[in-house]
Amino acid sequence: MKNTFVLIVLLTTIQFFGQNDQKTAFQKNKYELAISYYKKADFVKAIDLFSLAAKIKPENEIGKDAVKKVDTLRELLRKEILKQVTGTWKRTGNQPVWSSTTASVNQSAFDELVEIKENEILFYEVDKKTKVKKLVKTENLVYNDNNCNASAFSEIILSDGTIWNCSLNDKSNILHVVNVAVKTEEGIQKIMSDNEESYYVKL
Repeated sequence: MKNTFVLIVLLTTIQFFGQNDQKTAFQKNKYELAISYYKKADFVKAIDLFSLAAKIKPENEIGKDAVKKVDTLRELLRKEILKQVTGTWKRTGNQPVWSSTTASVNQSAFDELVEIKENEILFYEVDKKTKVKKLVKTENLVYNDNNCNASAFSEIILSDGTIWNCSLNDKSNILHVVNVAVKTEEGIQKIMSDNEESYYVKL
């Protein structure tokens, strides 16, 4: 009986260390891949891989270094995307611009505009007939640094707790925003399906 117990403990220990080694190897692989993208100046892929490596085993050296690299790249990429999105954008609907299902927005009496500045976002309604522009609300530009859901650098939190992932097309003239989560008193809750989204074109 004693020998059986020792054997069970030994097998459990071997299995634990085996899993641990696999985890470390997987983390190292993702980290090295991130380094290769970083050297190619593909910072978006690099930050996603560094972020993944950091989450696998945050307590070891690779994890700690990955966290530092995420912080550095996050700042760089946010400055870059802010340069591209600064300005005024017109909402085209919740479907891509080339889609034929944007008719509901076109039938509205108002155009919805968003003006993005360095530290704030202004939402406007413009009467299509009178061209009168009315400020609807102003939001501080607050980035989501915790528990990112879709991107390690381009999620913003609005005052109502909704978290939006923002992305640009290759020409940087179409902005796509998706509600990926909501921040509550209990923490951040991911939205897994039927995500609200909007498309904007630059004016």
